[in-house]
Order: sequence, then structure tokens, then C-alpha cells
Amino acid sequence: MRIESSVTSVTWIPSEAIKGMPKLPFEWGMAHYDEPPHDRLLDLEAMQENDLFREANELKAWIDADDDGTISDFGYSGRGRIGITRIKLGRREVAFPAVQYPLIQAEPEVGDGWVRFRQSAGGHMGLPAPRRVIGKPFFRVQSASAWTTLELTIKADGSYEHKLAGASAFPRHWVYDADGVLCQKSGTIDFERWYRESHGGHTPWGEEDSEAFAVAVESELERELSNSIMSSGAKLERRTLDAGEALVEQGDEGRELFLILDGIVDVEVDGEEVAEIGPGALLGEMALLGDGRRTASVYATTPTRVVVVPPEAVSQSALEELAAGRQSVG
Repeated sequence: MRIESSVTSVTWIPSEAIKGMPKLPFEWGMAHYDEPPHDRLLDLEAMQENDLFREANELKAWIDADDDGTISDFGYSGRGRIGITRIKLGRREVAFPAVQYPLIQAEPEVGDGWVRFRQSAGGHMGLPAPRRVIGKPFFRVQSASAWTTLELTIKADGSYEHKLAGASAFPRHWVYDADGVLCQKSGTIDFERWYRESHGGHTPWGEEDSEAFAVAVESELERELSNSIMSSGAKLERRTLDAGEALVEQGDEGRELFLILDGIVDVEVDGEEVAEIGPGALLGEMALLGDGRRTASVYATTPTRVVVVPPEAVSQSALEELAAGRQSVG
């Protein structure tokens, strides 16, 4: 019996993710950030044609299993995809095809009733990016590399497991399961480290991958609210937290909500960790629905950026729905 499965990552550039001089073309309207992908992956080819992502890694694989669970054969059938960098020069738009790296498909690891596949896909944009870098040759013209490394384990009983095993520190990477449902996100973005370090040997095409900090996805309601908040045009306060710094402490008074733009936070109740939350999540609704005091402490486990959201930006019914889906968060 042949058993097939897949896992796919989509790489895109969210707003406010780029710092320093490289940010200027985005601010001037010459280059563009990307809209968040949908929570369901419907037509990857159409997304590529419409310049809706920077890269995609499609890890597809199969195994042949006998009735007793013995695996007789297996193989890959996936691919990588690369986007196009479009730059506006006055009324003209110039397309710069990105450079796609050779697909890396590791030798499958075979266990008792399972096979694990590992695939890296990525590349760099076609435009030059002259800059000083860390490590030899200390100066690069070619743009920094972006990639994801995915793992997929297919079992003889028909089940499967997957994970984001590695990824460049920039930009954002979203992971979709075999049914095309968004199931995981990279939790952090570090543009400066990526810009200076992701080149040459510091990539899977050299001798080094980068650890991926992946988190579960936020709820559909949070996704809708965050899109509404960020597209409202309102000037919202931003806060930056260092790893270990508290966003709120249990028992403190507070009437604000917080939208995580980037990074991972731990939620603790009475000193016990109850959740790990990443980009797109809204925090703080319990204080608004209760007596105005925080019911949990929230600490940044990585460098984290948040938006402070005024309470009137979210309806009472939405707050109640958030609370119903998540116990004792903020």
C-alpha cells in the first residue's frame, strides 16, 4: 500500500520587519511587504505567479508498506519555489527573478514502521545588497540567503508527523500540513542577524542550518482582529522586550491589550508556565473582562515586539470569545 503525505512552508516579509537603510525602498514604495498568507493553502502556483510569497518549500514524500507494517520502498516527490523581486521606478515596474538554490533532500532515515524525510529549499533575491558581513569574506554584494528545512515522518499505519527543523532568521515562515491547513509559524524574526550572517557556509548549502523557533498558530478570531488592528491606520504604541523581560505581571492593574508582532512569550499563572505564544496572538482580555487586574504574568522568552492596543479597538463580544477559547491568558 502506498502512503503519501506532505508539509509545506511559505516564506514572506511582514510589515515593519526590515530595519536600517534596507528599509528605505519599502518606505518609499519602491519595494513591497507581503500580505499575510491565508490560513489555507489553496493554489501555490497561483500564489507564485501573483508574487504573494518569497519562497516556498514543498516537502512531499511516500512510502510503500506491506500489511504487516514492513516498508518496502520510499521516496521524495516535492520541490522548492522562488518568488520575484519587483521594484517600482517611477511609473515602471522592473522584475528581478530571485536565485533559487538546488533542492537538498537528505537520505531518508528508516525506522521500525516509519521513514523520516528532510528537505531544505531557499535562495536569495536577484538584487545586489552590498554590506559588511560577519565572517569571511567580510563584505558581500549578493543578497542574504533565506530558506526553510522541513522534516516529515510517514508511518506504516498511515499517520504522519512534521516540523520546521531549521530556517533562516528572516523573513517569516508559515507551515501548512498535508491538508493545506496553517498549523505552525516561525516565532521570531531577526533581520540584522540574517542580513549580516546568512551567507556562504552559514546556510544548509554550506555546513550550517539555523534553529527554528516554531509556535502553534493563533486562533482565526485573533487573526481577523490583528488584521483589523494593523490595517486601521491608527497610531499605536510599540514596545520592544528583551528575552526574560516581563510584559505584564500577575496582579498588576492594566486596561491595554497587546498584539504580538514578533517573538515568543511564556504565560505563567502562580509561577507555573501554562502557555507559549507567538506572533499574531492577542493578550490581556481577561483583565478587561474582570476587575482590571492581570490574571497571569507574561515574559518574553526571545526578543519580542508588541503593539499596545486600546480596549475600545476590540468589541466586548470579541473579548468574551477570546477568553472562552483560552483560559487565564493575560
